[in-house]
Amino acid sequence: MSKLVTAKAHTNIALVKYWGKKDAHLMLPQNGSISLTLDHFYTETSVQFQPELTADQVYFDNQLIAPAKAARMTTFLDLIRQRSGQPNFATVRTTNHVPTSAGLASSASGFAALAAAGSRAAGLDLTPIELSRLARRGSGSATRSIFGGFAEWHAGHDDASSYAEPLQDPVDWDIQMIAVVLKATKKPISSTAGMARVVATSPYYPAWVQTANHDLDEMRQAILNKDLTSVGEIAETNAMRMHALNLSAKPAFNYFTADTLTAIKAVQDLRASGVNCYYTLDAGPNVKIICAGQDTPVIMTALQRYFAAAQLIVTKPGPGISITEH
Repeated sequence: MSKLVTAKAHTNIALVKYWGKKDAHLMLPQNGSISLTLDHFYTETSVQFQPELTADQVYFDNQLIAPAKAARMTTFLDLIRQRSGQPNFATVRTTNHVPTSAGLASSASGFAALAAAGSRAAGLDLTPIELSRLARRGSGSATRSIFGGFAEWHAGHDDASSYAEPLQDPVDWDIQMIAVVLKATKKPISSTAGMARVVATSPYYPAWVQTANHDLDEMRQAILNKDLTSVGEIAETNAMRMHALNLSAKPAFNYFTADTLTAIKAVQDLRASGVNCYYTLDAGPNVKIICAGQDTPVIMTALQRYFAAAQLIVTKPGPGISITEH
């Protein structure tokens, strides 16, 4: 029987977003992106290839899931089998410590963990960059969850040139995010479908690619300078441009709820009163607030006027992937 391998990967939140693919099969993005890996949200996945199995068995939070629901993961395991020469099916057990499909990057941590555990269980010993390339094939943003702290995903032009690498890890300055968890339910349109619609129908898409590439240069410098204000301003503008694309698609769609707008307004009010904080959103209703740890009490007090304490999660820069062989 082959070895059992467990990997733990943390979610990342993009500060400069990737929104749109130029190659859906290879998961190559239209533009590069920069993210911050977070300590609070993570996925743990164990993989073991077993000769007696006649199909992959995927357990999600201890429940065996139907083959149709596991199809994306089994397709990814096929890729690992193809690369490693491992002939057997696998038992996969995955536990998500993050709301699924709610814009909190569960697929990023999920496929990063599956890539790490699956490849090692199949006998591959990949470098972090190689692992980043492999994880990208499951979920684009998973390419960044291999690394801790700030990471940059290079868009590239083929499989070899599209990968992430660390920009700054560990993060030795005062920056964190407060996640406002509004609705841990399935989103109205998946990220994959939303991106495809935007690329195909938004008249503003070429301008997005151009401005996102400019944002990358500015964000890289802001992180190097440990400049919270610049990081926050660039991230907020970039996020709203991404969501503006969704409103300009045909048909238009959006991930906001009334509570999303309430959280955005609360951040704007805090900033107007002199608190240095900014918001960002991915493909979901949840708002992430970029701020300094020292401002946590005043921000939490303001937000608790609108949201329950359990909805507000303080999260700091998190680590890269860890792999354990049993």
